[in-house]
Amino acid sequence: MKRTHTHVSTRLGLVHAVITGSGDPIVMWPSLLMDAALWDAQVDYFARNHLTIAVDPPGHGRSSRLEQRFTFEECAGCVVDILDQLEIRRTHFIGNSWGAMIGGTLAATFPERVETAVLMNGTASSAPTVQQMQYRMLLMVIRILGGIRPPLTKSVVRAFLGPTTVSTRPQVVRKVVDIARGNDPVSIINAVHSVVIDRPDQRDLFASITCPTLIVGGREDRTFPLPELQAMADAIPGSELVVIDGAAHLTAAEVPDEVNRLVETFLANRAATSN
Repeated sequence: MKRTHTHVSTRLGLVHAVITGSGDPIVMWPSLLMDAALWDAQVDYFARNHLTIAVDPPGHGRSSRLEQRFTFEECAGCVVDILDQLEIRRTHFIGNSWGAMIGGTLAATFPERVETAVLMNGTASSAPTVQQMQYRMLLMVIRILGGIRPPLTKSVVRAFLGPTTVSTRPQVVRKVVDIARGNDPVSIINAVHSVVIDRPDQRDLFASITCPTLIVGGREDRTFPLPELQAMADAIPGSELVVIDGAAHLTAAEVPDEVNRLVETFLANRAATSN
């Protein structure tokens, strides 16, 4: 199926998006250090019946360089900018990690633009002190090395992928490492500060979310372990939580068939309920 590449002018610079298919729209926003390619399997699956819009988030992939830090509200505004340029009134939203946080912000602050939200491997909490310290050290090494270079790639794999994927899905490991290494160091430094070190606690904000919301996590996720995922689910009224075995922080790439079935069932059930 033909994929169309476009750049959208947003409040955080030019954002690259891959647009495929037609029908009820789905916007997909990936994790920090990842780009739209995280969603390749979801685009292939859902573009048969949906208009899929897979985003390279600000400073990642083919989007323009991030010259400064940002807020989650600005990221949610980027999604609105994309929807406005594409003349889309409402959309389903699927986000992973950073994308999950932004999906929650979007659903809470622009409820009229969101049909449903699938928030994967995310959090609604601020970063604990230990995590902040770890990522400050990571940024020091990125500055010294000039980007994600060995031995940092091992740290990326450990943060994003669990033992099951590392031992049985070498193609996923290669893909994650290749995408991470392709990132611009200035953009990564600004993004890591904004998404991790300066991350706000959004639990009170998420309490105002009214759209149907599915929370998905990998049981082997080291970055946002299950208690953190549960806290996000508890903050969102009526949300549904599903934990997937044998997957970690990038479930969409690790177990794509399972994720596709899960999301398809969720969307079908919501459509049946609304009718």
